[in-house]
Amino acid sequence: MNTPGIFSSASPCRSSFPRLEGKVAIITGGASGIGAATARLFHENGAKVVIADIQDALGQAIADELAGNASYIHCDVSKEDDIINLIDTTVSKHGNLDIMYNNAGVLDRPLVSILETTKSDIDLVVGVNLVGALMGAKHAARVMIPRRKGCILFTASVATAIAGTVSYAYTASKVGVVGLAKNLAAELGQYNIRVNCVSPFIVATPMSAPDEGDVPKVEAIAREMGNLRGEVLKAEGVAQAVLYLASDDANYVSGVNFVMDGGFSVVNPTLMRAFKLLPEIANSEI
Repeated sequence: MNTPGIFSSASPCRSSFPRLEGKVAIITGGASGIGAATARLFHENGAKVVIADIQDALGQAIADELAGNASYIHCDVSKEDDIINLIDTTVSKHGNLDIMYNNAGVLDRPLVSILETTKSDIDLVVGVNLVGALMGAKHAARVMIPRRKGCILFTASVATAIAGTVSYAYTASKVGVVGLAKNLAAELGQYNIRVNCVSPFIVATPMSAPDEGDVPKVEAIAREMGNLRGEVLKAEGVAQAVLYLASDDANYVSGVNFVMDGGFSVVNPTLMRAFKLLPEIANSEI
C-alpha cells in the first residue's frame, strides 16, 4: 500500500528547503578544499558558519564572500588553547553549537617505506589529524552535552578502508579518527549527539594539489585509479555528503564511516585481472 505524503510523487522534496536553517556550525580547515566547499554549502543551507583555519587571508576572504552569518576565527588545531577559544567564542557569539566538523588535516611526504618513515612525520600528521580532531570533539562535546543535542563530524580517508594508498603516518592518523568517532558515538549517543566520518577517495584540493596546474594531474590519477569510470570526486561532492550527515535527514545515523570511493575499496584487482586473462587462457594451448 502506498502511503500518501511519504513516498508518493506528490510529497514535498525536503532538499528544496534549507537543511541547516538556524544551526551553528564550525568547520576546521574551512579556508580551502573540502572545508571551504562545505562552508559555502552549509551557508547556502541556512547555517551560521564559523570558518576555522590557520590560513587567515583565505579564511577571512570566504567569510567576507558569504557575508552575514559567516565568520572566521584563527585556529591551529594542534593547540588546545586555540580550540577552546574557537568553541567558546562561537558559543558566546551565537549562543550554542550544533555542528562541529573536524576537517583540518595535513599530508606528509608521499607514500614511503616503513624504513623511511620518521618520527617527525608521525608527530606532525598525528598531532594535527588525530589529536587535533580529538580535542575539537572534546570541546564540542563540552558544550553539546548540556543541551543534549549536536552533531560531530570528521574527515577521514579511503585509507581507512584499503591499505597501501598513502603514508604510514597519514594512514595511522585517519584510522585513528575512525576509531575515535566510533568511541564517541558509543559514549555520546545518550546525549542525542551523533558522530560520523566521511572518508573520501582522491580529491584535488590545495593539500593534494598545491599548484593550480597540479589539479588536472591529480584528477587524471584519480580517474585512472578509480573504479567508477567517468566520474571524479570533487570537494563539492564530499561537501554534499557532509551536509547530509549534518542535517536532520540523518537523524538516526551515528557511528558510520561513510566511504566515498566509487567502490574502489571493495574491488579485488587480482580478480579483475584474472577475468581479463580468462579469454587468453581459454584460447591458449596448454
